[in-house]
Amino acid sequence: MNAIARFIGCNKGATAIEYALIASGIAVTVIVAVNGLGTNLNALFTKVQNNVK
Repeated sequence: MNAIARFIGCNKGATAIEYALIASGIAVTVIVAVNGLGTNLNALFTKVQNNVK
């Protein structure tokens, strides 16, 4: 019975999962931002290349 009470009161696993979810959310946000920025830069460099020709 005491082991069950300790298991219910332990939050270490939940905290680790929460940190993992936060880290994955930040990673997805960074990937989306960099992908969008890369697309914009590619268009900009293509425009510059066409104007230089």
